[in-house]
This record gives sequence, C-alpha cells and structure tokens, in this order.
Amino acid sequence: MALLNEKEQREVAEAIKRVEQETDAELVTVLAAQADNYAYIPLLWAGIFALVVPGAINYFPGWWDASSLLLVQWASFIVLALVFRLPAVTTRLIPRSVRHWRASNLARRQFLEQNLHHTAAGTGMLIFVSEAERYVEILVDHGISSRLSNETWTDIVAAFTQRVRQGQTLQGFLDCIESCGEHLKQQVPATHERDELPNRLIILR
Repeated sequence: MALLNEKEQREVAEAIKRVEQETDAELVTVLAAQADNYAYIPLLWAGIFALVVPGAINYFPGWWDASSLLLVQWASFIVLALVFRLPAVTTRLIPRSVRHWRASNLARRQFLEQNLHHTAAGTGMLIFVSEAERYVEILVDHGISSRLSNETWTDIVAAFTQRVRQGQTLQGFLDCIESCGEHLKQQVPATHERDELPNRLIILR
C-alpha cells in the first residue's frame, strides 16, 4: 500500500497553511496505512479452515489414513495462514464494523497524541484517514464544535471516503481541507496570527 510521497505531503501541508491564514482553527492531518495489524485474524481463519478439513475429507472414505489427514491439516493451516496475512486479504476477513471501530479508536488516540485538545482556544481539528480500512473521520475540539455541528462534516467525510476507495487519497485531502476551510473561515475566522501545531501530514506506517 503506497502512502503519499514527499511531494504530495508538501501539497497537503501547503493546503493547511492556506486555510489557517483565514481561520483560528489548527488543522492536523494524519494518514495511517492501517489501524491495526490484525495479527490474530489470519491464524483464526486458518485454524477454522484446518479444523473443517477432516470433516470434508470424511466424505471420501478410504482415501486417507490418519497420518495423511494430519499432514493435510498442517499444510492447509500453514498455507492459509500465510495467504491470509496479505493485507488485501486480511481486511476482507474482518467485519466492517470491527475495522471501523479500530480506525475510530486510532483517530481518537491521535487527537490526544497530537495535542489537539491543548490549543489556546480549543480550536483543534483532526482530519484522519486509514487507508486499509477506507476510513475517514474529522474530529474537532470544543472551540469548533460549539460553532459548527458534527453534521457539517458529514458530506465532506463521505466525499473523502469515496476518494480513498478510488485510490485518490491526495486529492481527497486537498478537497477536504478546502471544504473544511470554507466553513471554518466563516464560523471560526482568524483573529490573530498563530500556528500552534505542525502543518505537515503525519504518516503512520
């Protein structure tokens, strides 16, 4: 999975800088390759399939002895465990609700780790993306939520999510930042020059 390169990351940083010239909001962008490594998922599914093998083979009596059956079980477990470790396969083995729950948890951890709750006027905003989960979320501190409802970001998040699904993460970031900026400059306009948090795109690999 290819995350944004340095040139693309600079484009995101420049977009943030332009928006912050017109608003007191402090935007931070985070792009994660995936919200969790889901290390247990390949082993779980491989184990289930390996346990099913004896029952399936019983439909062909006389073909297998105990040692051959054990060999097939182990071979199927090992092969499937390796195949299921491929990121593109792993994410499809996990219910969407679980993937989004993990991504949402990571977004909230990043909100705290990036000190978005410590801005002077409570005007921190996080734009979070997890590519593997095709997940986008916007989180804001009280200085913004008191002026703009959560519904403000619904369409912006939906449009960004579609961009991520299409493999257009960079354009998704640029469109999202610009759209957020339109709302922010009206409801949270710039009152003085400030730059409390870094403008760069934070990459979680």
